[in-house]
Order: sequence, then C-alpha cells, then structure tokens
Amino acid sequence: MSKVLELKGMLERHTLASNISYLYDQWQQERYEWLQEKIELRKFLFATDTSKTTNSSLPWKNTTTRPKLTQIRDNLHANYMTALFPSDDWLKWEGYTQEAETLSKKKAITTYLTNKLKLSNFRSTVSQLLYDFIDYGNAIVDVEMMFEYKEDPETGERIPQFVGPRARRVSPYDIVFNPLAQSFAETPKITRSIKTMGEVRKDLKSMAGVEHYEQILSKAEEVRRKAHAYTTADWAKAASYRVDGFGSLQEYYQSNYVEILEFEGDIHDPDNNVLLENQIITVIDRSHVIRQEVAPRWLSGSSKAHTGWRKRPDTLWAMGPLDNLVGMQYRIDHLENLSADAMDLAIHPPVVIAGSVEEFDWHPGAEIYAGEGGVVTELGKNLQGVIAAKQDIAALEAKMEELAGSPRETMGIRTPGEKTAFEVQSLMTAASRIFQEKITQFETELLEPLLNSMLEVARRHMDMSDVIRVMDDDFGVVEFMTVTKEDITAEGKIRPVGARHFAAQAQLMQGLVGVFNSPIGQMIQPHTSPKALTKLVEDSLGLERFSLFYDNAMIYENMETQKVMADAEEEVAVHATTPGLEG
Repeated sequence: MSKVLELKGMLERHTLASNISYLYDQWQQERYEWLQEKIELRKFLFATDTSKTTNSSLPWKNTTTRPKLTQIRDNLHANYMTALFPSDDWLKWEGYTQEAETLSKKKAITTYLTNKLKLSNFRSTVSQLLYDFIDYGNAIVDVEMMFEYKEDPETGERIPQFVGPRARRVSPYDIVFNPLAQSFAETPKITRSIKTMGEVRKDLKSMAGVEHYEQILSKAEEVRRKAHAYTTADWAKAASYRVDGFGSLQEYYQSNYVEILEFEGDIHDPDNNVLLENQIITVIDRSHVIRQEVAPRWLSGSSKAHTGWRKRPDTLWAMGPLDNLVGMQYRIDHLENLSADAMDLAIHPPVVIAGSVEEFDWHPGAEIYAGEGGVVTELGKNLQGVIAAKQDIAALEAKMEELAGSPRETMGIRTPGEKTAFEVQSLMTAASRIFQEKITQFETELLEPLLNSMLEVARRHMDMSDVIRVMDDDFGVVEFMTVTKEDITAEGKIRPVGARHFAAQAQLMQGLVGVFNSPIGQMIQPHTSPKALTKLVEDSLGLERFSLFYDNAMIYENMETQKVMADAEEEVAVHATTPGLEG
C-alpha cells in the first residue's frame, strides 16, 4: 500500500496544471463532431476505392471512386498559391511616421524579411496552411525564432545556418480554444505537442525562448526514472487519468515521450484567488507547471494567427469549402458503381435455366444441349438507366466546382457560347468573386499578422547585425547588406499584397482593354495622356525593375538606330571608294 501512496504522491497534480488539463479535455470534447466530419472528409480525399469510405456499406460489386473532391482540393490550392505569390514583389512596408516611411527604412525591412522568408522555406509553410484552409476550413500559424548552427568538425567553429524568425504551422488537431469566444485573438488557447527527449534537447539548442525546456527535461527524466520501480498493479490503483495516444499511463511514463500543454491567455488561479492575465503556462504530463510568465511579446495578443474559410455564427471553428460536398461525392461514387454494376449485368447477364439442360460453359459460341422442355433465358438489362446515371455524375461534378468557389474557367474550360474577349474577362471576374474574397481573407487575417509577428520576434531577439544577400535590380549583381536591430525597428506594418494586387491588376487591365476597344475609347483618346497611361501599365504589372518605359524612349532609340545605320552606310561607302594595295 505504501508504494501506491508513493506513486500517487509522485503523480500529484498542480492545481493550475489540473485546471489547464481539464480545459483541454473540455474544449476537445466540444469539437468532437467537427473532428468526426474531418475524419470522414479525409477518407474521401485520399481514398483509392470506396472500401475506405462510408460508401463501403453499399452492396455493389464495383468499388470505384471518382476523386472529384481531391481534384477540387488540388485546383483550389494551385490557384490560391498563384494568387498569393503572383510575383516576387508581394510584400510592402507601410510606415506610420515620416522616418518609418523613408526609402532606406523600407528597403532594410522588406529586404531583411524577404531574405528570411526565402531561407526558411516560407512558401512551403504557406502551402501547408492552404491545405489546412481547404481541408479543415481552419488555418493556424505561429512564429518561432531559430538559431541553427553547424559545428566545423576540424576547427570547432559554429557556422550559422539560419538565424531569424520562421513561420510554424499549427495543426488544427493540436490546438483547442473556447469556440464561443468573440474572436481567436480574445480566447485562451492550449496547444498540445508530443515530443521525444531528443526533440526537446534539439529545440533547446536551436530555438529562442525555450529555456524552460531544461526544466521539462529534468522533471520528465526524474518522473520516468522513478516510474520503472512500480508494478502494473500499483499503476492500476494509483492512476486516475489517461494521456491521449497511449494505451495506459504506465506505458506513457515508461516511454521516451513527454506531453506538453502550452496555455496562452487569461486564467483564474484558484490557489491565490487572482486573475492571471496574458500568461504563458507550460504543463508537462498534465501534472507539473514548468513555466508561468507574462507573454514577452511587444505586440498585443498572441503570436498565433487564425482564419476560417466559411465562418459560422457562435463558433470559431469554421467550415471548409469541401465540407458540404462530401454527400455529393458519396452520390457520385454511388452512381458510378451503380451504373458499372448495371453495365456488367447487361454485358454478362444472369441466365434462367428451366427444364432439362446439360451442363455448359457460358462463353461466346457456346453450345448448349437442352432436353425436352429445357430453356436457357438471359435476364436482359435496360441501359437507359446507365446513360442517365452518367449524365447525373457530370452535372454533380460541375455543381461541386461552383459550390467550392472554384469556377471551371480557372482550369481553362470556357462556358458554352461564343463571346468577345471582353465578355470572357467580365465573366471570369464575376465567377471568381468567391475565390478572390476567400484568398484575400486568408491574406489579411493570417499572413498579415504572421509577417508582423515575425518582424517583432526578429526585433526582440536580434542583438547583433545580420548580413543579407540582395540582388541589385539595376545591375543584376549580388550585394550583401548589413542589417541591424535599429534598421528594422520602426512604426508601421508589413502588408502582403499579392492576392489583392493580383485581383486589382486583373480588373484594371480588363477594364482598360474593354474601354479602349469600345466607341468610348475613340472619344476619349484625344484627351488621354500616353505618359500617364504608360505609368499606369508599369505600376499595375510591376515592371519598374525592368526599366522598359521612360519619356519618348522609342523616339530616342530610333534616332540612335538611324544614326548607327547612317554611320555604317558611310563606312561602307568609304571602304568601297578607297583604293586597295594593288591600286
């Protein structure tokens, strides 16, 4: 009995840790239905046949699945990526003061952040976030400061590999929050992670702000060292809770894993009867509080950002573009296998044997010997139902494209009917409004706070200068720019403008082409400034770095060409009239 008491004492839970664990379980339970919906959706997305989906309950011989949901997913992802990053110049700095708006400050901030985004493989992270946006309807991201070094085996010198802020995707499965809160920024959040001891040690070496990982290691190793002294019976009597993903608490403590719950936000401390505001609290093993401190951010709120595809009232867990289409995918597979089975029956129908008939093989040209009164009759099938099923499948697939906000024109498929170029552009703009609104929402609600958090983290942890590789647009050569903490510190905001610039540019150019190709264009042409129009095209298409346009460029270059031609003709004439050595 004493061993059980000792074990209970070792597993005694801190009050704050117990409250956070209870909150985690409660919020996890509140989204149970949402999790089940996502599990069903994932089965359809990655199914190779209907035996892996809920369609497996249907009594069809054929189990083909038409991966329409998967195709819509890939189509949305490709178009979202293209809209977010239409060019390399998708990042802008907006200063709030005269000093912050100077050209040198803009260049230092945008160049530093662009360099860190490239080195940290930012586009790959955004690609994962877009898949979350499409699959789960919710994309969540955080920021971490990395100090990655490689040690030279000969000299022992630490060579920096990457030093700077990095975006980190947070899986919607690994975070919970109060779904009834007014906004994601206002709700407390609990992020769960399962790490091995080796991963904790690696993070301790490469990440900033994880000094508490030393305490995690020492406490986890101490508990696990003691845990091996107790029998299974002792654990059965002492343990009163379980850890998700492990068979039992004993198996968890005897493994090399440690569960970390990180709480962010405001929480009531029942021991001291006080409200703790803007806290970061780290709990391991759902028992021990390892870190408790005020969030060190300079900006208000959490460093995590969240956006949802289709927002629902009274809950922060949004719907995705594919959620409402699962039933239609189910019906498509149903019709596909129904028509396939009907076709099989029509081509290889069952037969009715009446009377005395000798055994026979059913194949083309088979000879069947029937006695008196013996009859072999095929049960024919009507193929009209098969044709109707194929038509229904085509209609369902077209409707699914529209409902997901992914117009068919984005795949290069035109709607029926002859149209002028302006009509096609107008239809494209109108058909893409849902698509454009969703990607602009992703840009403003997720990428913008993410990029500003990355800049804030860099300012807070930078204690020396950083050398940035820059490509000079004028001369096409590589330069190296030294950036200090003062260079990237200013009042202002980073704005990603890829998706918004992409839509505005398309609409503007479509409008201009339509106007100047119409009778109105002929009326206003005498009053149109070619220089101003040239500047508009240059700005809209982002062609400044190519230096294509300047005042009267064609005239001066034609003059230069004519001068070169005249000089060449004169040289040829002189050469023709000059006597050679023989003369």
